Amino acid sequence: MERIKSILIANRGEIAARIIRTAKRMGIRSVAVFSDADQYAPYLREADCAVYIGGSEPSASYLDGDKIIKTALAHGANAIHPGYGFLAENAAFAEDVAKAGLIFIGPNPKAISLMGSKSAAKSLMQKHNVPTVPGYQGEDQRVETLRSEAEKIGYPVLLKAVAGGGGKGMRIVRKSEDMSKSIDAAKREAKSSFGDDHMILERYFDSARHIEFQIFGDKHSNVRHVLERECSIQRRYQKVIEESPSPVLEEEIRAKMGEAAVNAAKALNYDNAGTVEFIYVGNGEFYFLEVNTRLQVEHPVTEMITGLDLVQMQIESAEGRKITISQKDITANGYAIECRLYAEDPANQFLPATGRLHQWSVPEMPGIRVDTGVESGSEISIYYDPMIAKIIAHGKDRSEAIRKLGYCLSNTLCSGLITNQSFLMALCNNEDFVKGNYDTSFIDQNPELCKQTESPLLPILCIAVAMKERIERAESSRALPHLPLGWRNNFYRGQKRVYNIADREYELIYKEVNGLFEIEIDNLQYIVKNIVNLDKTISMQINGVQHRLSISNQGDRYFVHHPETASISVEAMSRFPDKDKEAIKGGYMAPMPAQVIKVMVEPGNEVKSGDGLIVLSSMKMENTIYADEDGFVEDVFVNEGENIEAGVLLIKFKE
Repeated sequence: MERIKSILIANRGEIAARIIRTAKRMGIRSVAVFSDADQYAPYLREADCAVYIGGSEPSASYLDGDKIIKTALAHGANAIHPGYGFLAENAAFAEDVAKAGLIFIGPNPKAISLMGSKSAAKSLMQKHNVPTVPGYQGEDQRVETLRSEAEKIGYPVLLKAVAGGGGKGMRIVRKSEDMSKSIDAAKREAKSSFGDDHMILERYFDSARHIEFQIFGDKHSNVRHVLERECSIQRRYQKVIEESPSPVLEEEIRAKMGEAAVNAAKALNYDNAGTVEFIYVGNGEFYFLEVNTRLQVEHPVTEMITGLDLVQMQIESAEGRKITISQKDITANGYAIECRLYAEDPANQFLPATGRLHQWSVPEMPGIRVDTGVESGSEISIYYDPMIAKIIAHGKDRSEAIRKLGYCLSNTLCSGLITNQSFLMALCNNEDFVKGNYDTSFIDQNPELCKQTESPLLPILCIAVAMKERIERAESSRALPHLPLGWRNNFYRGQKRVYNIADREYELIYKEVNGLFEIEIDNLQYIVKNIVNLDKTISMQINGVQHRLSISNQGDRYFVHHPETASISVEAMSRFPDKDKEAIKGGYMAPMPAQVIKVMVEPGNEVKSGDGLIVLSSMKMENTIYADEDGFVEDVFVNEGENIEAGVLLIKFKE
């Protein structure tokens, strides 16, 4: 048995911080690595040693295996933990770590290699009597072959990258004529993310649940499953909510799936943490999807209900220790549910967002765990996954856990950029979700969850901005002291401000009368008094109700947080229209900060409505801009490989 004394963590953000915490508790020295984009990240302060390894692009830093191994050797680490993503499921990297005389904290390279190919994994599981989804995993990758196999399977089919994960390189194809463009997009995304563009096809189930089992093995052929996690609430094929136990599994089917998971692990001679993923279609019918040969993002759910530390178990297994807990002793204590707080816009197809976190805080509550890699002032960039934090709630039952999660989300202050916080809050209050009535298509079937609701509190947010603006004007005013702010010769005419929330304008007219403010919005009257402004918070009494709101701004864009609305973007409209900001007729703008992956047209081209124009990539996800009308391309303003900001003009059609 080789003792681990110092671990280099070949990752970043919240998972790096999480591994560091366990290493400290075990008395193990930690070495963190960081890129240009992460040089001020909080996890660097938690590590015993932090080393710069390269540029912001993952290929120049976190994906450079040789550089990471050299850094470990140079700074006294005798083990490497890959976390998840990046090099975590790279068999060649695991082999190189061992060749360098270091310990890889993960499964053996052969197991990673076998599961690194979804087609090989499926074949292996079929040999060990693990039920698999009907599909095609052959070497012939021609479009006509894939289309022919899809016809045999029956539409809809799921086109999936052999080396894929995290929803990348995946497309649902519902009809034969969509196959070619879907293959092209999926292959390009897979090549960019994994260096391998081979595809497999699987029957796609419109109504199914995604259930995974945590597995754990040691180097002495012992394997256990550490119960299941329900992961069916997804967008863009990526998980948003994970919980355990699953609200639909009865003990008999739970036992069968657990046994299948253990059999899958034994087929691989599995010797560390991993996850066997299944699709559950009801009536006791389930199919193997894949094995993730790494720690999962959602592992805290399992830790909360079992009391186990999976990272500690990983380290001990890598040292050669035996699993000491028996299968019958692994039981669930209560219920745990996790949500992923992302910088993304649910109202705009969950496209990722970037920006600086003005304010970040989560209430301290019993039964709440927060895994994060950010703090107030942190930058969410285009280079990495847009996850801000994982918030995990534990309760004696599912109802209590959901209630705690909803309360915690309501009082989490996350402002400065667009997030999915209000979506998560709406989800916690959704009747079907609370009852456990959902499947993998739940978000698509409930689009109202993604929209900015018509809350009666939205005018309150506008009032908060108006009062904040007024106070700041007063503090910087150079007017004669005896003249009131906004003075005009018609006393009876109030001041007017216009604010925009989710493309809806609110016109606010107010005037000060005897130390209080009379405000009108949409023919409704508000009396505002007792205003107290303290840095990034403002409190006031509105129609007899006391409100306390957090507020910060970037120019004319304000982020206002109220516990019932989460952080909402409120734009103060200019009194004088800015012609430079007017929409360009026939122009296509970047919907998000991104890198230009592919320009599909050039000046003079004729295009039809629905034709692809340009492919953008942000935070490792592709987005294609399509023509919304017939026309001719007048000009293209960006080049392939260029990094651009949101709102940049990409292409212009002739008028």
